[in-house]
Amino acid sequence: MREVMKGVRILEVAQYTFVPSAGAVLADWGADVIKIEHPTRGDGQRGLIRVGGQDNTANINFLMEHANRGKRSLGLDIASDEGREILYEIAKQCDVFLTNFLPGALERLKCSVEDLREVNPQIIYARGTAHGVRGPEKHKGGYDSTDYWARSGSGMGQRGPSEAPSIQPGPGYGDSIGGMTIAGGIAAALFSRERTGEPSVVDISLLSTGMWAMGAGLAGSMLAEQSGGAPPMAGAAFINPLVGIYRAKGGGSLMFTMLQGHHYWADTVEHMGRAELASDPRFATPEAFAENADAARAEIQSIIETRTLEEWRDTIGPMKGQWAPFQTLQQIPSDPQVLANELIRDVEIGDGDTFRLVASPVQFDEEPPELSKGPEHAQHTEEILLEMGIAWERIEELKQQGTVN
Repeated sequence: MREVMKGVRILEVAQYTFVPSAGAVLADWGADVIKIEHPTRGDGQRGLIRVGGQDNTANINFLMEHANRGKRSLGLDIASDEGREILYEIAKQCDVFLTNFLPGALERLKCSVEDLREVNPQIIYARGTAHGVRGPEKHKGGYDSTDYWARSGSGMGQRGPSEAPSIQPGPGYGDSIGGMTIAGGIAAALFSRERTGEPSVVDISLLSTGMWAMGAGLAGSMLAEQSGGAPPMAGAAFINPLVGIYRAKGGGSLMFTMLQGHHYWADTVEHMGRAELASDPRFATPEAFAENADAARAEIQSIIETRTLEEWRDTIGPMKGQWAPFQTLQQIPSDPQVLANELIRDVEIGDGDTFRLVASPVQFDEEPPELSKGPEHAQHTEEILLEMGIAWERIEELKQQGTVN
């Protein structure tokens, strides 16, 4: 893939997944991302023993790799005066400063917008927060489960008030979507600086990203409240029987989303082996189809449950209407569309072995990005410091002081 961000340098002072995943996307696009980690502790995410109920202590720390592929790691104590001066020297050569540290920490570390702009007036300052940079909770931290999922409405969706909330589908779920949003914001800021010469401060929160994901439903809910109506609830009867979830034999499920239901009815039932239902008087006209939606839904369910999901893939795959299987994480890597579009890529470990990562979703010139393994803690400290012109002797002194690792 053409490296559209080649020549752009990102200075990342961030931990966990939300903001680091933005750096990973930019690295996928060709940027040089320098990840600053504490010289002894590193990114706090390196110490998570279990993630999503899965062991995260094997050779491949899967959550770290997802959010940090393609970066360079510098172990640096930015709480010390000497460490901070090194950070500033790096910042002078960078296009973007990327962080998710809390406001109080940024002030103590002298890494505020004003601090960074003093050493590099043209640097773009990008920060990801849980709740936003204003308001009574601006100093409070959070995770995607608290703000992207729970607080933004994603976890409740269109459920009724008596229905229980649900847990987000997987680790780093909102973080990863938020990271893409940050990467897009940074790309826009770089474009603006190129055109106007003015750097931007880019702000994205987990709350704002979650609300954007729920934006259409939230807008409908607010309009319904304004007019005195009730917003639609999940589980309410659909007028269109070709929109909904159907259970197949053996436990698999299919999602039908054919918004022009009657338009697809004849083709759908023909592919399902029940062509006679197209001329059934109950479903023959759009009006009859709508009036007998419950009967049509019952007919579809009775048909779907006669075969397994895998059998239905082959049978209804060619039909015109829009549908998809509900897939487990174990099924996705063998999905023909995933394979054809190279949405999962092999990553070299370095000893001849490989592991696989999901590529960031944007492709340029119809080519997937080449992915490289995330850095080990402080793996590139010497390399980066030498690039800055710091002599070996000085690097050794900094190591002995504990300023770098």
